[in-house]
Amino acid sequence: MKYGLNIPSAGALDFLSLGALVHRLDPGIVPFRKATECQIHVSGGEYNCAANLADCFGLKTGIVTAMVDYPIGDLIAERVRAMGVRAFYKRFKHNGVNGPNMATVYSDRGFGVRPPVVFYNRSNEAAAQLKPGDFDWKAIFGEGVRWFHSGGIFASLSETTGELIIEAMQAAKAAGAVTSFDLNYRAKLWSIWGGQEKAVSVLDRIVRHVDVLVGNEEDLQLGLGIPGPEVSAKSKLDPSVFIAMIGDVVKRYPNVKIVATTLREVHSTNHHSWSAVAWINGETFQAPTAELPIYDRVGGGDGFASGFFYGLLTGEEPMEAVKLGWAHGALLTTFPGDTTMATLEQVRAFAKGGSARIQR
Repeated sequence: MKYGLNIPSAGALDFLSLGALVHRLDPGIVPFRKATECQIHVSGGEYNCAANLADCFGLKTGIVTAMVDYPIGDLIAERVRAMGVRAFYKRFKHNGVNGPNMATVYSDRGFGVRPPVVFYNRSNEAAAQLKPGDFDWKAIFGEGVRWFHSGGIFASLSETTGELIIEAMQAAKAAGAVTSFDLNYRAKLWSIWGGQEKAVSVLDRIVRHVDVLVGNEEDLQLGLGIPGPEVSAKSKLDPSVFIAMIGDVVKRYPNVKIVATTLREVHSTNHHSWSAVAWINGETFQAPTAELPIYDRVGGGDGFASGFFYGLLTGEEPMEAVKLGWAHGALLTTFPGDTTMATLEQVRAFAKGGSARIQR
């Protein structure tokens, strides 16, 4: 036992995610109403962690998800292979007209005083049709899975996706895997079929099966219905509100051994102050604060989570695990797209206080 967790020492997969794959259209700093071209990034709140852990950190990872047999699906599947992630797909046929579809996320990067704008086309999304019984969890976990992960974005897609997460969490626990969940509360997604009240009822049932929880104080309040404390934060980098809420979290969910989040003060779209904090089995650990010039902020939180999970999976000391997550999340904001382009050496160097001096 370390960190209050019993992490299996070996398995066919170090890490397995359940979630939706999406493609993000990115016109850069140009707003969509004036855009003439876009980059395409393959993403997904749950998938990003698996991709980062495979590509940067060298772990054996997988994704359980929906895949549509049409050119957009082919593009996404190619990128999943390129990141080194093993796929467990339920396949759907596209009818050539209206789906089922792989979801589209539209997100410009903003600039300076102009923030990024994010909106979606998740109409007739294949992943929203996933339901309990679609995957042979006994076979998947029977190969050996050390860590299982899902998140609130996938839970928000339909009335069946949360039920599928619960089914998977139960199978993961029965197989001895550690379970994690990123609350990732997105009001736009929940508003389509029940709003915050529905979110709380679904996420509450999921978190009862979770060992490691990722989410900030807003996620805890809106996603789990945990009231905020009387204390007020001095700044977005002040973890006091988050820490004050942990007692209520573990009182309601005694199964949760770790709660972690990033801390971000947004000065402008291209300048953030960045830190992170984790409550690990009764102790609190906070990363340093870095001043970040931002290229593309999307995926920074998933970058933190994946680096933090890597530290835990490899038995690092708690403070080092937090710093690895903090460093990887920071580096991820310097690349285009939602998934990593960093190397493990770069992450370790930044975690130790590395600089931007040229590497010759």
